[in-house]
Amino acid sequence: MEYLRLGKSGLSISKVVLGCMSFGDPARGTHQWSFGIDESRPYFKQAIESGVTTFDTANVYSLGASEEITGQLLREFAKRDEVVIATKVRGMMGPGPKGVGLSRAAILTQVDESLRRLGTDYIDLYQIHRFDADVPIEETMEALHDVVKAGKARYLGASSMWTWQFAQMQHAADLNGWTRFVSMQNQYNLLQREEEREMLPYCLDQGVGVIPWSPLARGRLTRPAGVEGTARAETDAFTKLLYDHTAEADRGIIDAVGAIAEERGVSRAQVALAWLMRRPAVTAPIVGTTKPHHLTDAVAAVELKLSDEEVTRLAEPYLARPVTAF
Repeated sequence: MEYLRLGKSGLSISKVVLGCMSFGDPARGTHQWSFGIDESRPYFKQAIESGVTTFDTANVYSLGASEEITGQLLREFAKRDEVVIATKVRGMMGPGPKGVGLSRAAILTQVDESLRRLGTDYIDLYQIHRFDADVPIEETMEALHDVVKAGKARYLGASSMWTWQFAQMQHAADLNGWTRFVSMQNQYNLLQREEEREMLPYCLDQGVGVIPWSPLARGRLTRPAGVEGTARAETDAFTKLLYDHTAEADRGIIDAVGAIAEERGVSRAQVALAWLMRRPAVTAPIVGTTKPHHLTDAVAAVELKLSDEEVTRLAEPYLARPVTAF
């Protein structure tokens, strides 16, 4: 495993981040395919033993159950100061103005709820879960700054939004002496590269670390084009929104991933993740796992170095497409 600074910050994270949306309670929220605590335990043990130190969840995943499981299992397998816990705020957690969004009331209420569920005194990386156009940017940024100054979070991060929105939020922090975002968690993979136009250059210029979600395009990069995926892939409406409309355009990319994997004698997942890890702006991908080999492939991808010719073969079939998931 390798460890890198997250952008220009002093926060060190592992080259593979374990995404914890798969761990929760199927009866809570919209993730009916999630694993309960007993099913989740082997994945946390495997992650820690593989050198993964960074774990990403959100308050809205299984309506808090993911945070509960993440906190409990990290206490079982690691010391608090040896791991980096990242969580998010914005999604609907309950009725009323304190249960959703990025208002001061919501942020200050929800950070305490996340700390309680995680069973920790502080969150290493507290991220906003998309942009909230209904709240003044200054209100959001000052509330987040107060969370940091209170010792409840050590660093701040953001997630998928337009680059101009992200730039405005950073500018508001600079003008007022508030805490800046050190990271951007956005959708970036071989099938969705629109972030290369503005967001990734901006992050490189500003020293913001990038920790992409969906690095394997919800599994589409791990199997031949047209082959049916998991129960999650077939039932998750969000997955269909992200990738179903580009299926034919993706075939050339998926075929290239398969060809290089066969030539190298490695899995498709390793090839797709190795490509992503090579991108200049990327610090570390967030990898979800529902089978042990998912994490094994992610860790192995750290050591897989693609040639310039292989990178070109993977990139050439890409066609511009709509941005999704903002």
